[in-house]
Amino acid sequence: MKVLVINAGSSSLKYQLIDMDNENVLAKGNCERIGVDGLITHKTGSGVKMQYETPFPTHKEAFMEVVHVLTEGEGKVIDDVKEISAVGHRVLHGSEKYKVSTVITDEVIDDIDSFRDLGPLHNPPQAAAMRACRSVFGPETPMVAVFDTSFHQTMPEKAYMYGTPYEYYEKYHIRKYGFHGTSHRFVSQHYIEMRGIDPKGSKIVVCHLGNGSSITAVRDGACIDTSMGFTPLDGIIMGTRSGAVDPSVVTFLMNKEGLTPDQMSDIMNKKSGFLGISGLSSDARDLVSASHEGHARAKLACDIVRYQIKKYIGSYAAAMGGITALLFTGGIGENSDELRTEVCEGLEFIGIRLDENENRHKTGEDHKISAADASCEVWVIPTNEELAIAKDTVALIG
Repeated sequence: MKVLVINAGSSSLKYQLIDMDNENVLAKGNCERIGVDGLITHKTGSGVKMQYETPFPTHKEAFMEVVHVLTEGEGKVIDDVKEISAVGHRVLHGSEKYKVSTVITDEVIDDIDSFRDLGPLHNPPQAAAMRACRSVFGPETPMVAVFDTSFHQTMPEKAYMYGTPYEYYEKYHIRKYGFHGTSHRFVSQHYIEMRGIDPKGSKIVVCHLGNGSSITAVRDGACIDTSMGFTPLDGIIMGTRSGAVDPSVVTFLMNKEGLTPDQMSDIMNKKSGFLGISGLSSDARDLVSASHEGHARAKLACDIVRYQIKKYIGSYAAAMGGITALLFTGGIGENSDELRTEVCEGLEFIGIRLDENENRHKTGEDHKISAADASCEVWVIPTNEELAIAKDTVALIG
């Protein structure tokens, strides 16, 4: 069975075609600049690479080009589009309605579009992509929606409710939702399966660290808390996001600078975090290099994020009554041994101790980096959200 996995943005359409018989990626690529002009990059599992410009007025034309590049020319990997059994769509926000992955119907698409207040940059284009996909592939090709928020729906009320008047929860669904759920689910479940352990009694902390980062506590195989909140802005500092701040900072700055809500949101989401603190870059690799060269604010940004991650790990240890496994994933989590060292330093009291030789050794695969006698295992596990989406799709459409 072959499954096409789609991750749509307002001006982009990322795709992977996966053969679920062996879980091999047959091809992957990205349609960019949708609504502007159009550029597609395409790579096959055999190593063929292509890039060319072609107009994408809407997502529909992007899907048509995906079909073309998969079935014709040097990038061809299938003979006919009918070989694609189903399409799995990544969706940012499922509100409180969608607690698990769901077969897509017209009602589901309308619901995803209606959650635009909760995910204004993602949900509308993702709904548009589903409609475009159906028009290109036809209604006989089943589609499945996999929500970034669904894994976190097991959080108890005490973890997801805010201290604002309860009426705002009832009227506007103001609460913590959490994001990166597909990644947190994949990594935690993969660890449990790989180690052959019983989920019952497991106490896992997953650190998904990249340009956007979140940390999740997983007890008995289910999420009980996560660092991102009502939006992906909450939690630790990120590439351009501020992470958690005193809410009064927002109103104070708006009054002092005469900022509108949209302008304030732009500052918090696009001009803060690594970029805002360092004044240099939003890329963690740049900050590490600059900090080694004596750039004080770059070092400050590095120090802050490591300190915040350490605090979340400690707080989740308290919430779960200990930790049995600490898992690092994402671009930074998988590749920065320096960050992992500094985060884990001082956490020996909860059983975390690294084998520094293993920590420095990069494999690109599942890799245990904790000391042999440490009571808490520490692993680097590459995430694979596309495979998780494909697996959900297969499970739902049979």
